[in-house]
Amino acid sequence: MKFTLQATSNPLSARAGIIETDHGRIQTPVFMPVGTHATVKTLSGAELDDAQAQIILGNTYHLYLRPGMETMEKAGGLHRFMNWDKPILTDSGGFQVFSLAHMRKIVGDTVRFRSHLDGSLHHFSPQVSMDIQHTLGSDIVMVFDECTPYPCDYEYAKRSLALTHRWEKMSKDHLRAQEPLWEHSQALFAIVQGSVYEDLRRESADFLTNEGFDGYAIGGLAVGEPKDIMYALTQTVCDVLPKDKPRYLMGVGKPEDILHSIARGVDMMDCVLPTRNARNGTLYTRDGKININNSQYKNDFTPLDPDCSCYACRHHTRAYLHHLYRQNEILGLRLNSLHNISFFLELTRDAREAILNERFPEFYRDFFNRYRIEEDHGEANAVNRENRRKRGAETRKS
Repeated sequence: MKFTLQATSNPLSARAGIIETDHGRIQTPVFMPVGTHATVKTLSGAELDDAQAQIILGNTYHLYLRPGMETMEKAGGLHRFMNWDKPILTDSGGFQVFSLAHMRKIVGDTVRFRSHLDGSLHHFSPQVSMDIQHTLGSDIVMVFDECTPYPCDYEYAKRSLALTHRWEKMSKDHLRAQEPLWEHSQALFAIVQGSVYEDLRRESADFLTNEGFDGYAIGGLAVGEPKDIMYALTQTVCDVLPKDKPRYLMGVGKPEDILHSIARGVDMMDCVLPTRNARNGTLYTRDGKININNSQYKNDFTPLDPDCSCYACRHHTRAYLHHLYRQNEILGLRLNSLHNISFFLELTRDAREAILNERFPEFYRDFFNRYRIEEDHGEANAVNRENRRKRGAETRKS
């Protein structure tokens, strides 16, 4: 993998670059749609192509459980399995494993856990995570780490960081000893941890830079900490990391968080937010987000976002999207998802163009002058409704 830094923004730290992989080039800054189960929910590969997605994510933990590595080997890797010929990044499974706090136990350098699907016992280690990602054949592999929760006391964060650094070295040694399985190379990204403690974050960024990786991610943020802390630590870490390697802020996020992160030197971002919120009726526009379920849109025959070039905005109205959502039509979920993904991808493309044209500070200012940021009560309520619906469906099945 090769990274070329093309331009930077003055006085902000925003950067534009190109990542070259065996499956194509990635122009940064870039938003990466999440395809947890080898699919970006409700969207086909052709639709992702039309939205100009450059790279998508796969989830090591979920793909390991289903369809499993035997199927993935027979398919010839994740690219062939899902018929996606552009770059793929896979996470290490660490975040999912450590979110199962009541179902896992660390024994030495191995994490034993029970599947959330059927309760079966499994184990992950740095070597196992690398082997799974080697079989998946992702272009960018993430090291195995421990993602600390928020809040997290200093002593726990320090012990966790030492464990993570050991696992990251083990991940690097194991993956780099492997021959390519699917006739393309795999890059390995480290993950900077350290919870909300600036000294630990600096220590982690220094340590991993000296170890030498193909790229660097910032993990353990956007997990509930105040936004000002997230922004400050992102800036701190980016100031330490090498300028000639890509930087990836994991799990971010909302449009405002994406631009704040780009302004601080981040190149890559991902989040399930666009598709998850689309299924809950929350849609993003250049004037802020709206809930298409609201009755005010019943007779609104204007485009969802007149400045958006996606299929939904070019061919349908808010009234139609409102009707589809109220009727629980699958097309509504698909159009909502297509729009939100397109919005996030266009946002990072516009930011890149502004950096290259030396007008990112003006773009940054104009976005926030127009984009209305509101409290997330409606979004949280929509998510809660969706969770209650799923629990009800599971109860009826049982």
